[in-house]
Amino acid sequence: MFQLRVLGAGLALAATTIALTGCGSVTAHDESSDSRTSEFPVSIESALGTAEIHEQPERIVTLGQGTADTVVALGLTPVAVEADPWGGDSEGYQPWVREAIEQRGDELPALIDGGTELDIDAVIAADPDVILAPQSGLTQEQFDLLSGLAPTVAYPGEAWTTPWDEQISIIGTALGLADEATTLTHEIIDSLGAVAEAHPQWGSTSVVYTYTSTPGTLGVFQPSEPRVAILELMGLQSAEFITKLPVDEGTASSTLGLENADKLNDADLLFTWFSDEASQAATEAQPLYAQIPAIERGSDVTIYDHQFVTAASLITPLSVPWVLDDYTALIENAMENL
Repeated sequence: MFQLRVLGAGLALAATTIALTGCGSVTAHDESSDSRTSEFPVSIESALGTAEIHEQPERIVTLGQGTADTVVALGLTPVAVEADPWGGDSEGYQPWVREAIEQRGDELPALIDGGTELDIDAVIAADPDVILAPQSGLTQEQFDLLSGLAPTVAYPGEAWTTPWDEQISIIGTALGLADEATTLTHEIIDSLGAVAEAHPQWGSTSVVYTYTSTPGTLGVFQPSEPRVAILELMGLQSAEFITKLPVDEGTASSTLGLENADKLNDADLLFTWFSDEASQAATEAQPLYAQIPAIERGSDVTIYDHQFVTAASLITPLSVPWVLDDYTALIENAMENL
């Protein structure tokens, strides 16, 4: 079994390599700012309400996952971002976001506690022109409060289910950088496609991405979930049975139950993650889990470094280059056991 246990400094890649040439801070590029003024006003509808953005935002607050990545890749630095206590560094910054901002010499944004206990006072202190949360769990009450402070862009469908490319598009539109956002999307597809081209054998390799929460549980992520979507963009193929499963409401995943672990028997590769080694050990001690063929032969990619798990669960202009080389190496090692 090939596992990722410790990730050192060598994991961190140059997160800004796919950012657009010539992009910088809002104030540093007056010429580009002038060209953006024609994009406004814009109106962006969401499931929670409509954001009316009348002019180029300069003080941007980002909430949820992945939004700060795209803002930074577009050459702008938010004044505040949601802290990530699980997948971030000791202060709460996701490392690929921190590296990109520090590399160009900007100050780090303020951190905001998010989730169900969203710190509204911290958002007020940031004095935003716009609040971007297209991939988040904002409630209607939170949206209404935030919309009283600044135009707020929420998710177009259900919470936490915005497709990665649509998220980038929404952010680009809100900032008057729709064309630049499209370029970022193409660059992500091209970089992942290059991995697929370098590994043609992956095209006939079936994968499942599983998750467990407590002993006896087992679920799989659907192809629309970013964890799986990134693998398919790298050339791997989701096991056919997955798309035939009922999808749990409000998610992009399906509950199996460990008693149905035999459904995974034909999968070539198994991907999964755990919060820590103890959780992994408890799950792998269960006979039904240990007997999954991919686990038995070691053709699994099992990770629990929190930063790596988070980066591999996103598809953004910063997380993809940060994680791609190491993720490719993990898959190559697992493939050797087929």
